[in-house]
Amino acid sequence: MIEDKNQHRTQLSDLGEFGLIDHLTKNFKIQHASTIKGIGDDAAVLEFKNNKMVVTTDLLVEGVHFDLSYMPLKHLGYKAVVVNLSDVYAMNAKATQITVSIAVSNRFPLEALEELYAGIETAAKIYNVDVVGGDTTSSNTGLLISVTAIGEVQLPVYRNGAKINDLLVVSGDLGGAFMGLQVLEREKEVYKVNPNNQPDLEPYTYIIERQLKPEARKDIVQLLKDLGVTPTAMIDISDGLSSEIIHLCKQSGVGCDLYEEKIPLDPQVISTCEEFNIDSTTVALNGGEDYELLFTIAQEDFPKIKANPNFSVIGYIKEASEGIHLVTRGNTKIAMKAQGWKNFEA
Repeated sequence: MIEDKNQHRTQLSDLGEFGLIDHLTKNFKIQHASTIKGIGDDAAVLEFKNNKMVVTTDLLVEGVHFDLSYMPLKHLGYKAVVVNLSDVYAMNAKATQITVSIAVSNRFPLEALEELYAGIETAAKIYNVDVVGGDTTSSNTGLLISVTAIGEVQLPVYRNGAKINDLLVVSGDLGGAFMGLQVLEREKEVYKVNPNNQPDLEPYTYIIERQLKPEARKDIVQLLKDLGVTPTAMIDISDGLSSEIIHLCKQSGVGCDLYEEKIPLDPQVISTCEEFNIDSTTVALNGGEDYELLFTIAQEDFPKIKANPNFSVIGYIKEASEGIHLVTRGNTKIAMKAQGWKNFEA
């Protein structure tokens, strides 16, 4: 749960807003020359000289995007940073700075926020970004976290650059985060019935980590550069493979064939799908939160990536008039729909 009931609780009112900010941000160190001024003034000052700047923001809301009955606060802080950095990397950019804002209710003591910020600090160190500002305020509805990520790039890659005859490529494997969530939700229901029950999560280690502690694919951006490959279009997979393919195709004015047999799935995803009686292709298409990179490349670049275990060629870009289809293992074409996770469902 949120905290050990016996541990010391420091009320946030004991510190006040500015004291809280000072306390939570005292360990953040500046690492980038582009950070001229970080925390401590009315605004951060950044200088990128000859490069372009990219900016992206994500908002995470308790009860909508995360459940603190099984999401540790340290993991939540880490994930809040990572999901934003993923958008920066999807632009072919290098992430350099973040700001972090939180709204928090009085049920959270200082010690809980220290855990949250420990996760933020860990992510900032691992991904080499400077925390340069943010805000704190009170909330009547629980915890809200907003992270803005800033990066620099020489050659940005947009969603609208895919060309006919390009290959559709994805990093890593898909569906793990969604199936990890299914396991966590199941164990939560079991806990409600029997709080003494200790779940055996060992068989699900990989997929639970994909849900609670995802990683952004900073390594893929560097790997593509090292291989001499510049994607023609790129997007990160936050809402499910089908949604992202449709975004990419519509903005590029193209169609696509996605081959079901080529979709990369971890064995743990396949076995857990069988256990839950869920179709693994449906999970990959609609699950979301994998934070892998989906991109298109010119066919002449295929030899540069074909032997690399980080990449799977999963589709082929066609004329817009040919539509966006899933080609099943039985060689049937099914029109693709964006059935990923919706923010505003009733």
